[in-house]
Formats: sequence, structure tokens, C-alpha cells
Amino acid sequence: HTHTDIQTLTLLLCLFFLSICDITQKGYEKKRSKLIRAYVPHPGGMEGMSHRPSFAPPSAARFHRRRSSGTRDERYRSDVHSEAVQAVLARHVESKVAVPMPSKRRSLVVQTSMDAYTPPDSSSGSEEEAGPGDDMPGMEHWMTRPAHLGPAHLGSTSSSSSSTQSGGSGNAGRLADSLAHTHLSHPHLAHPHLTHTHTHLTQSHHVSKYGNAERMETGDGVPVSSRVSAKIQQLVNTLKMPRRPPLREFFVDDFEELLEVQQPDPKQRRPEGAEMLAVRGEDLGVVTNWPPSLEAALQRWGTISPKAPCLTSLDTTGKPLYVLTYGKLWSRSVKLAFNILHKLGSKQEPMVRPGDRVALVFPNNDPVAFMVAFYGCLLAEVVPVPIEVPLTRKDAGSQQIGFLLGSCGVTVALTSDACHKGLPKSATGEIPQFRGWPKLLWFVTESKHLSKPPRDWFPHIKDANSDTAYIEYKTCKDGSVLGVTVMRIALLTHCQALTQSCGYTEGTTIVNVLDFKKDVGLWHGILTSVMNMMHVISVPYSLMKVNPLSWIQKVYHFKAKVACVKSRDMHWALVAHREQKDISLSSLRMLLVADGSNPWSISSCDAFLNVFQSKGLRSEVICPCASSPEALTVAIRRPVEDSSQPPGRGVLSMQGLSYSVVRVDTEERLSVLTVQDVGTVMPGGRGVCVWVYGVPLLCKTDEIGELCVCSVATGTSYYGLTGMTKNTFEVFPVASGGGLVSEYAFVRTGLLGFVGPGGLVFISGKMDGLIVVSGRRHNADDIIATALAVEPMKFIYRGRIAVFSVTVLHDERIVVVAEQRPDSTEEDSFQWMSRVLQAIDSIHGVGVFCLGLVPANTLPKTPLGGLHLSETKQLYLEGGLHPCNVLMCPHTCVTNLPKPRQKQPEIGPASVMVGNLVSGKRIAMASGRDLGQTDDNDQFLFLSEVLQWRSQTTPEHILYTLLSSRGAVSSSLTCLQLHKRAERVAALLLERGGLQEGDHIALVYPPGIDLIAAFYGCLYAGCVPITVRPPHPQNISTTLPTVKMIVEVSRSACVMTTAVICKLLRSKEAVATVDIRNWPPVLDTDDLPKKKSPALYKPCNPDALAYLDFSVSTTGMLAGVQISHNAVGAFCRSVKLQCELYPSREVAICLDPYCGLGFVLWCLCSVYSGHQSILIPPVELESNPALWLLAVSQLRVRDTFCSYSVMELCTKGLGLQTEALKARGLDLSRVRACVVVAEERPRMSLTHSFSKLTAFGCRVNLAICLQGTSGPDPTTVYVDMRALRHDRVRLVERGSPHSLPLMESGKVGPVLCFNICNSVLRLSKTQLLELLTIWVHSAHNGSGYYSGYGEEVLQSDHFISRLSFGDTSTVWARTGYLGFLRRTELTDASGERHDALYVVGALEEAMELRGMRYHPIDIETSVIRTHQSIMECAVFPWTNLLVVVVELEGSEQEALDLVPMVTKAVLEEHYLIVGVVVVTDIGVIPINSRGEKQRMHLRDGFLQDQLDPIYVAYNM
Repeated sequence: HTHTDIQTLTLLLCLFFLSICDITQKGYEKKRSKLIRAYVPHPGGMEGMSHRPSFAPPSAARFHRRRSSGTRDERYRSDVHSEAVQAVLARHVESKVAVPMPSKRRSLVVQTSMDAYTPPDSSSGSEEEAGPGDDMPGMEHWMTRPAHLGPAHLGSTSSSSSSTQSGGSGNAGRLADSLAHTHLSHPHLAHPHLTHTHTHLTQSHHVSKYGNAERMETGDGVPVSSRVSAKIQQLVNTLKMPRRPPLREFFVDDFEELLEVQQPDPKQRRPEGAEMLAVRGEDLGVVTNWPPSLEAALQRWGTISPKAPCLTSLDTTGKPLYVLTYGKLWSRSVKLAFNILHKLGSKQEPMVRPGDRVALVFPNNDPVAFMVAFYGCLLAEVVPVPIEVPLTRKDAGSQQIGFLLGSCGVTVALTSDACHKGLPKSATGEIPQFRGWPKLLWFVTESKHLSKPPRDWFPHIKDANSDTAYIEYKTCKDGSVLGVTVMRIALLTHCQALTQSCGYTEGTTIVNVLDFKKDVGLWHGILTSVMNMMHVISVPYSLMKVNPLSWIQKVYHFKAKVACVKSRDMHWALVAHREQKDISLSSLRMLLVADGSNPWSISSCDAFLNVFQSKGLRSEVICPCASSPEALTVAIRRPVEDSSQPPGRGVLSMQGLSYSVVRVDTEERLSVLTVQDVGTVMPGGRGVCVWVYGVPLLCKTDEIGELCVCSVATGTSYYGLTGMTKNTFEVFPVASGGGLVSEYAFVRTGLLGFVGPGGLVFISGKMDGLIVVSGRRHNADDIIATALAVEPMKFIYRGRIAVFSVTVLHDERIVVVAEQRPDSTEEDSFQWMSRVLQAIDSIHGVGVFCLGLVPANTLPKTPLGGLHLSETKQLYLEGGLHPCNVLMCPHTCVTNLPKPRQKQPEIGPASVMVGNLVSGKRIAMASGRDLGQTDDNDQFLFLSEVLQWRSQTTPEHILYTLLSSRGAVSSSLTCLQLHKRAERVAALLLERGGLQEGDHIALVYPPGIDLIAAFYGCLYAGCVPITVRPPHPQNISTTLPTVKMIVEVSRSACVMTTAVICKLLRSKEAVATVDIRNWPPVLDTDDLPKKKSPALYKPCNPDALAYLDFSVSTTGMLAGVQISHNAVGAFCRSVKLQCELYPSREVAICLDPYCGLGFVLWCLCSVYSGHQSILIPPVELESNPALWLLAVSQLRVRDTFCSYSVMELCTKGLGLQTEALKARGLDLSRVRACVVVAEERPRMSLTHSFSKLTAFGCRVNLAICLQGTSGPDPTTVYVDMRALRHDRVRLVERGSPHSLPLMESGKVGPVLCFNICNSVLRLSKTQLLELLTIWVHSAHNGSGYYSGYGEEVLQSDHFISRLSFGDTSTVWARTGYLGFLRRTELTDASGERHDALYVVGALEEAMELRGMRYHPIDIETSVIRTHQSIMECAVFPWTNLLVVVVELEGSEQEALDLVPMVTKAVLEEHYLIVGVVVVTDIGVIPINSRGEKQRMHLRDGFLQDQLDPIYVAYNM
């Protein structure tokens, strides 16, 4: 430790001993100020103290102030703990750990008006009081706003307009120039903008939100100068800081994912004491005049002392509202009992019989009506079930209460007149049925509504027996409500035990502030009071809110001997206390603290005693008790006359408690918990502590366990739940030797603690608040106390904070949710969250998974106004909390991730095939069938010759038909017409263009007939055509640079286009984007010359270049592939054979005709095969989504080709119009094959409703697989997603955990050898398949990349690869895709076995994280499933962090709900921690013409801070 740390610890130790010693407030202040004088910085003196916390003395005024805007809840208050937390935070200040602050759109930062704001009405009060550190507002300024981040708290606030300008001509031009001059040797060129508006079919006028990124000096050319990337770097630096050591051992989770399991800590303290013995309470003395039952007691006092006061109720001013005497209570109860049994239903069929359950619904300010109803039920021998008044039909937790009433068979609800009038009612005046409630008859219990019983009718008074007396409801940790049944004999015995413990006598006056419907308030204020003819003054909660001193005033006024309160009530009295002379507490013999078992109530007890000792309060009067619904009163501290014996106290180490070990803190640590005794076990009972989980073994004397009691005075069962009853009410503790402690059953109390010297019971927490993280136990109350001790800002409400756990990745994770004040700034919120994380980590040694802040008054409440924990947790899990700030910390608290995979070098070669496992050098290979010369046109080597031949043999045969957006034929071409138009285009090129053989021509045309004619015109002229997508008129600034780049890279000598596009290229906007002077000549083909070309070019070399196929990969790389005449012929022959294309056939094509198979089908196949192609431009589907399907139906087409984007548009746009389409005559029953053309894994969810799939191609070979009409239907297999991460394939059954469906991409095409291999093949010793790259050998492979500069760098790597063993002479082309082959049992038309190819994903798309290979589509599918508001998702890696971008459909207020859900889903399903979550508007994720996401382009836009996100969360 440093010198400063030792000083701090010494100071804290001194203060600690001061706080627990018996010392007056004045003496405490004097000694304290003397101790800390040396540590308080003097003004202008010590310069180095700016980061040290200031321990300002909390003057006595702390207990004498009252704030106008709220009071403070002291349940979790401890001066020692607060100072410990501040000391911990001071250390963190000195270490300066920078945490990146989330970015938030300005519209999401809502500053609530203070005028219109109402503080939340909470039973726990609120926090408005000063605390340590208030005088240092800039204490942690470094943490929330690092200097290099700028105004980070405003987030990304750029509007759409400014974002658009930022991506204007300057960036585009610079990018094009830099690409042209810096990456010339590399044919893969970064693409400036790939989001073509007419390809993202849903948004025709969507303007791109981000422009182009300039390349900088980074590894993969991604800029890092923006604010976003600075924050990511800050996050990376923070995550590099040392954290808890990694775990070493592993256990196998199902397959080969190894999750780390918590190992025993070598420093872990273990219990060392002897095995505990059962402790006995004192014997229950039998007093001769004790009544045989509670009803008998009521009858005795009602007849002997009818004038004696029983209960006094107060109004909101504190004046007595009504005094109920024992005579009135007896007569009214008898009258109600008669009416319950005889006036409900008919004489033959009464609604209520003895033993039936009846609900008691009474408000907290009407104890008189409740008491009459309760005893009326006891006299009628029916079972009362007291519940809270439902405030609304959808009250938090009300549904669970309804389930309890239904399970108890309740049909009648007793209520008061005032309550009945206040219940919500329908338009007809009837009380509606509450959600989840059974149908109830509401019965008002006021005497004026009841019939007088006959003179000869008396209730049957029996001795206490084993019949059920009443049912008390209990809310569990998960929100479910259980009914604890209490027998009549237990009820009586409990009253006797309380009478003996508390020394109750006849005529004792007791002040009750507690809820009289349940728990301690019911047991003392309603039941035991009647047994002893005591007088109860009931102080309602509504009066306490107005006058917190009211209960003390009533003690003084009535000279009460006993008061039943909670620590909250004691603290409220402290805050409201103003040196009042007219009160005295000298009459109090016992101050019963109902929640005294909570360790955090000690400070309230001490402070209350400190202040009110001068008012006659004696220290021995304060009596904490421990109770639970199941065991009733467990222990209670007896009021003693001898004040020389101080109560039991223990200062325990929190680290020891987390291992369930009792250790008195001797190391002067900061993390301690002070506990006080709650007395001894109740008279007539026995108590033990047993293990919390598993077999109920006895604990050792220094071990924390669950307290169990054996007594008559306990609950009997959970009503209707025999299994849970057995586990709770029928526990038989076992000694270490295996013998039973007792032949009688014990009851679990739900209280955690130990039994100290002298049989004193100490409670350290509750089972409901227990959170077990990595084998260590933490208590929710302790964590709340730590969070509330972080109070330099004082901007959250004390009573409105929830701590619970959620299960993530096989372990519990801590979640903290709090309501923040409306005047809190974003910076305040984030600073508080950062400090809370540090404090909890240091004090408790546990990380927080999620910390969320919600607006005030938004967390669900119980009917009494407290926080409804289970409803809050449910909202969190469902994504319905709508927080205003969220901080996720998966990196720091998830320590059981699988071990990162380490690749093994120098592994020998091997390959495998499904169902035929081999080792060695055999290759998984499949071949398509051979092609023979079948038709006349197969004799031609060149496509231009085929067209000339068709124009002579079948001149009038229609080859192409183009449809308009309305479905009408806009134009068509016969063989002869196409031939003649091509001749005129060739003439234009030779005359006006002055072009020579082999020149490159850019064809910039919209999808249509002109493009086809221009292509064949180029062939006729001996030129090489390049098809280019035209710029979009509404988005010209971002689409025109793409056109310019392709023209430049392809070295086009000329551009051919239409008049409309010519005009567009010369527009002001186009000139501002791209300099028109640098363009090659632009030829308008709308005005072709009349004469034809004098002589058509006749190619002589089949290996010469036919055309260039330029396409953009999903990673944004632009590449031009050289396609030879030989490849064109072989390609067309393959498609013709596989798809059975003949002149009599009609094929509908809805594809973009600019690259790949789409271009081949649009322009080439009809000329070669002679079939008629019905052309449907995808852009037309924007205005008419049904165009493609209606055309297929009306023209009776049997085969059609489309893309995923087309299919997606149809499913989304027409999903609700199926009936209307049927009415229009849509009939797709004639369709034989619907082929989806794609360069990705088949999207099964999209294609599920279509008949057949698919085609698969890539750059080096445009159609590796093609689903033909003669082949069998595509098969689907299910593979283990975890195996794929290790480059292996494991087939599993459908529905298996982690299963991923894969649909085959079709049959291998003709004249196509097919090979799955890798540069270094791995030896497989398991029954798993290797997932390897796909190589292809075919006549129609591309011949290489075109760079235009004569440097074919990647040509040998991609197009000319050879195996290093086996057949080393065959030339293969690498496809860049991962997949596997599987020989199926199916046969095709030729009778051969069907080899199916399954494509998993692209190699360049795959992400290497933690040494494993992930495919983005799998993570994105998981994310989209998490919340209904997520419309689309894209993921990409950045500096080893996973970035998830989601598009939000819905209110921006839902944005922060997605962060925890996305993080949890990716963790659970993929064992990956999400580094950054970005929530954006719909349409931000760029999509190319094939419907594929452009993830790298999205990454560049994000790092350039050009997305205008709604929210960006940086997970710690």
C-alpha cells in the first residue's frame, strides 16, 4: 500500500470504532473532526489534494434538517459504508481509468421540465441530503469527458442534411483519385458507394447518410481520425487494463465449446468451527387464563369488558377517527359471520360454507373494517385471504394475486363501503374483472348493509384445532404469489409466544405503524392484541407521509408501552424532528423494529436512539425481530430492564460472507457488514442453520446458512402446492454423521444468518435477495447500499433502485436499475454509473453486467407504492424498461467464455466427404456430366455467330420481351431485329467513335432492350463491352463516382448510353460530383445511323476476351473478371442443358443485368438457346410489387429467375395482399422452378414459401451450381453452428441446440469438376467434416482479373491454382467460399447419384474472433430475433471488437432497450462479447443490387461518424 492508502485506512478504522462505540452525538462530532483535521485540504494550501475525497463532518444538523422536496430512506444507510465507498472511489480517481461515454442523438436527450415534474410517490422516500464529496463537483471530470473527445455527451448530433453534405463531391473525388493512384497494383478496389436507391427497393428517395472515407495509414485502410474511432480506441485501452485473473479449468458444454468453470479460490476462507447444535427457545409457559382459541378470547372480552377500547383509527390529521370497543368488535363480527353463512346465495345453495376461502380487500387507512371482517370470517369458520386493494385493472403484480385467488377457489370478496366506491368500474357501474382474477362477488361489510342475526343464533366457538385459520400471501423472487396457510392452533400458539416474549398484559396500549393485513402488523396489531385485550392505535401510512412524527406523538399522548415500526419510520421521525418539547418516549417499554433483521437497519436504530435518548428513550427498548411468512416470528430481542448488557454486534468481512463464512473483520478492510442480533428463538421453538442448496446439512458455527425453525407456531403449507410445500415446510436437517437432528419437520424461513454466542440469532440477508455469481454469494441489499453510497451527484431516488440477477452464459449476472431525477444531465448520469461500477467491483469483488437509469416514476410499483422487483426484471428481460441511460459491462464480468482457439501449425493433408470418411490425400470432389454437341448452334464458337445464324434461320422468332411497371409489353426484339440493331450500333462505333478492335466500351444503360443491342453491337465491332449500372437521378452524388471508377479502371475508350442519361451526365449536380472533362467520348445510341456496318468483325481466337464482368463484393471491393469467348460458349451450353432451355420455352427474368449470372441470363442465354426471355426490371417493382408474380401468372411461365432483394420485396410488400392477388387471378401453380441467383448462403426463411432453389456463383465462375428442372428438389441439412466456428461440419437433427439449417445450392453444373480443399489440409481424427474452401475447374471459369495496368497480381492465386499433391497438373480457380459436399441418396434425370453443394459463406466476409471463424449472417439472425423492433442488423469487427448495428422500427425511446438484449443474445448463442452496439434509423445499412449487405462500407461510415445513429453504446 502507498502511504496515502495507509493513512486512509487508519482514518477509516478510527472513524469506524467511533461509530460503533457508545458515544453521544456531540462527543462523536468533536472526536471525529479532531481525527480528520489532518486529512482535510486547507484552502490554497495543498495542491495535490484535488483528487482526494473530502470527508466533511456530517454535523448534527444531518438529523435535524427536513427538506421540502423529499426525505431520505435510511434502510441502506451506514456512515462507515459511505466513507468506505468514497475511499474506494478516491483510489479510482488517482488511477484515472477512462471510460468511453455513449453517444446519443439530441432528440433522445429529453430534459424534463421541473415545473411539470412530480416526485415519485414511494414508500421509501427520496434522497435530498448532503453527503461526503459534495464540495468537489469536478472531482472526476476526467472520467466523463476526456479532452480529446470533445462534447461527447451530445453524441452524434449531426442532422441528415449535414450528413449528406459531408459525403459530397470532395470526398468522392478524392477517393476516386486516391484509389486510382495508390491501389493500381491491386485489382480489388474499394467502392465509394454501393447503396443504389433503386436496389434498396423499399426506399426510392432515400439519400445516403454517409459519404466516402479517405484511406489512411492503418492496417486495413480504415480511418481512425473520427470521434467514434477515438472512443473505440479508448474502449480498447480500457479493456486492456488488468482485471480478475482468467479461470483455468474447463468443462465440456455439449460439443467442443469449452466454457470455463469457477475454480476454488486458494485464498478462500472456509468454515473452521464445530458443527452447530440446534438452539432451543425458552419453554412456552401455560397461563391458566389464556383462552382456548382466539374466537373464545374475543367472546370473553366482548361480553366481560364491552367498553374496553380495542382499536383506534386515525384520520390524515392525526385525530382519532373511530374507537372500536371489544363489545362492538364482538357484535359486528357475529353479525358479519351470520350474513356470510346465510345471506350469500340461497338456503339450499349457499355461496360460502365453513372452510371456504374469502378475499379481504381493505385499504390501509381502514383497520376497523378489516378487523371486523377478519374476526367475522374466524367466527363463520371461513378462511380469510387478506390482499391489497387493486388500483387499476393492470396493476403491477395484481395478476399474480388473481392467480392465488383462483387457486384458492375464492368467489367472494369482502370490502368496505368506501373501498367499494373507489374501485374502478365499467360504464354500467359494475366492477370489471381484473386481469388474471376469478369472477368475484363483492360484499360490503358495513353494519347498515347487513341483516341482524336471530336471537337464537350464535357462532360455534371451538378450541383451536388443525383447521386453516387464514392464508397470508407471499410474493416470491420471480414475482409469483403463494398463499401460506396458518392453522388455528398455530395462530393461537404464535399469539401465546408473542405474549410471553414481549411481556404483553391486559390493557397494554400499543402503537402500530405497520401494515395490519400481513406480517408483524397483523400478528401484533390484530391477533395478539385481542388475545390480551390490548388497545391498538393504528397509524396509517397516509398520515405518516404528512406527519412523520405522528407515531411518536401518539406514543406520548396515549402513554403507549409498545410501538411496532420499521426502520424507515424511525428515520422519517429523525428527519422531521425539530427539538419538540412536547414529546416523551419514557413510557415505551418496547420499540419493535419489524425489519431489524436487515443489517442496514442498524444505522437507523443507532441514530434514532442518539437523538431521542434525551426524550426518555432507553437503549434496551429497541427490539429488532426476524420474521417470514412461512415461519411467522422467528426470533425477537426481549426488552430487558438491565441496560448494562449491550446488544450483540458483529463487524463481518463481506468477502467472507460471499463464501458463506463468518469472519470478524480484523484486517481493517473497507468491505465490511455490521450485523446485530435479533434476540433468541421464539418460546417453544427450536432453530438450526442448514445449507442453502441441496441436502439440508447442518452448518458449522462460523458458517452462514438458511435459518430453519421447528415449532407449532409456523405456517403449514403453500396452498395447493404440495411439491413446494415439501421443500419448505417439511425439512429434516441432517447432521454430518448422516443422522436426523429431529424427528419433527423444520420450516425454512428464507432468512440467511448464523447463531452466535448465547443463542443469539444474527441475520445477514434473505434468500430472495441472494445472488450467486461464480460460486460467490452476494446480497441485493448490500449492493444497493453500495450504489447509494456513491452520492456526489445525488441524482437518483433512494427508494427507487432495483438489483436483481439474470442468467447469462450459465451464470448469474447482476443488473442494477434506478430512477434518476429529471434535472440530471447526461454527464451526471454517466459519471454516477461509472462510479457505481467501480464501487461495487471494489467493495464486493463482483462485476455488474448492466446498469440502467430510467426516467422518474416509470418503474412498476406495488399497491403500497414500493418498487415491484419482479415486474422490473420482467420488463428488463422483455426490452420494455425504456431506460434513458445504459452501461453494459460484459467484458469485465463475463469470465467463463470458451478458451480462444489456437490454430495448430504443420498438420498433414486430409479431406473427407459426408458418409465416406477417409484419411490421407483423397479430395472431396464432384463432377457434372459431360456435354456433347446436341444442337446446330453448338457448332459455333462465338455468340455473335449464333445471333447471325438465328437471324437467318428464324428471323421472326421473338427472343426478348420487356415489361413496363404496369405489366404491359413496352418493347420486344426478334432475332432479325436484334441483329439489325446490333449492326447499326457497330456502325456507330466505327464511324463516330473511331474505335479499333479490342477497345473497351462502357455500356451505361437502364435494364432493357437497348443494353442487349449495344452488347451485341460491340461484339459485331470487335470491341469488349463492360455493362455499368447508370447513376440514380435522386442520388447522383454517391452513385456517379461508381460509374466513373468502373470507366476509368476498365480503361474504356468510349461510353455508350441513352439520351436521357447523356443529359443526366451533363447536369449541374453531375458536374459538381465528377469532372465531365475527364470522361471518354459519350455516344448517344437513341439516334443510330441508318446504314449498317460495312463488314462485321469475325473473331478468330476463342480464348480472346469477350467481355469484362465488373462487380462489387459485399466487402466493398470492385473487381473486373475477364470472360473469354470460349467461356461464354461453355457457360451458355451449361445453362441450356441444366435448365432445359429450348426455342419453345418462355423464361421470366427479374434480375439486374449488370454482372454475374444476372447479366448472362438477361443478355446471352436467349441468343444461344433461342428461348424467349420475359424481362422484368427490378426497379419497376418499387411502384408495383406484384409485377413479377402477376407476369409469371398471366404469361403462364414455368421457369423464372429472381434475386433475394426481389423476393424480399414481394414477401414484405405483398404479405397482406394474398387474397386480393388471388381475386386478380394470381396463380403460380404452373411454375416449375423459381431460381434465386445469389452469391451467398441460401436464405431459407425467405425461400420457404417458394418452390425451388437456387443458383450459386462467384467471380471466378458465374454459375457453379444451377438448380435445373430435371434435378431433384433441393435438400436441407442441419449442422452444428459451434462446429462451423472451428471449420468443421457436424450434421445434427432438426431442432438440436445450436443447429443451423443449410439448403443446398443446387447440382454441380455440366463440364464442371468440383473440389473442396485448402492450402494446408488438416488431418481429421474425428467423425467431423472439415469445412473448407471451394475450388472449381471448368471450361467457363473466368480467365483472370482485369486491372488495366498489366499487373495480374491475384490471377495466379485465384484463377490458376494447383494442388500440392495428387493431380498437380489440373488448373483450379478458387471461389473464395466455404462449404462442403454431400452425396445424397437422390438421383437426377440421368439416373446418377446427386451430389449436393452446401455453401456456408464467403471467406472474405467471415470474421476471425477469439481464434474462431464466425459468419456475420449467423450473428445477425440471432440479433434480429431478440426484439420485434429490430428490422435489420449488420455486424463487423473492428480492432478485435464486435460491432453490431441494428435498425430500429419504432420509437427512439426503445433504442436503449436493445443494448442489453443484443449483448445477451450474442453471448448466449455465439459466446462472443459485443464491443459496440449502434442503433440507427431504418435504411442506414447499405444493400447492393443483389440484396446483400455492404458491411465494410457500413463500417467505414460508422468510423467516420456519418451514420447519425440514435444511440451508440460502448460495452465495458
